[in-house]
Amino acid sequence: MSDAFPDLPALAAGLLALPPSLGPVRLVAVDGHAGSGKTTFAGRLAAALGGAPVVHLDDLATHQEPFGWVGRLRAEVLAPLARGERARHGVYDWTTRAFAAEREVPPAPVVLLEGVGAGRRAVRPALAALLWMELDQAAARARGEERDGPELAEFWAGWACAEGAHFAADPSRPYAAVRVDGITGRILGDTLSEPNALVLTCDVVRI
Repeated sequence: MSDAFPDLPALAAGLLALPPSLGPVRLVAVDGHAGSGKTTFAGRLAAALGGAPVVHLDDLATHQEPFGWVGRLRAEVLAPLARGERARHGVYDWTTRAFAAEREVPPAPVVLLEGVGAGRRAVRPALAALLWMELDQAAARARGEERDGPELAEFWAGWACAEGAHFAADPSRPYAAVRVDGITGRILGDTLSEPNALVLTCDVVRI
């Protein structure tokens, strides 16, 4: 993925111009297949936003409930932020298979929610915008397997099945206001002209 991300300042400005969606917060989801570059892009976008907090859904999901995190997200993150309060959520340890730490999330102007399913049906009412990493599942999985090594091949096989079932029943991509190339990190300009897309208040069509 490119180190430059020359279009991030325009995207950041557009997100900041949106009305709050959760109390004083503009909650922005970064969704896509596992391995599509969500974490990297969210980190760069957070920096462009002046250090916006990032909630990683990997911290809320578990081995037993890879997509069963909605209750924890609502109670520990969404509800406090909606009240303008600092949120605190548990952090799942994927090695010990237990929630072993806690992370704070301030009610910043923009809070990023990053992870597979971040734009799911149950979360969308709280979102100011949904960003989708445009990389198909097979390519994303290949990237993830290369990154994680053969010792996690069994995990990836199980994950791919769960992820496929999730997106088949509850797709996020059709609702994305912005799609980001999962290889280059560049924002795909034709997305903003699609019907029913949320049009940001900055000029990102050139991206």
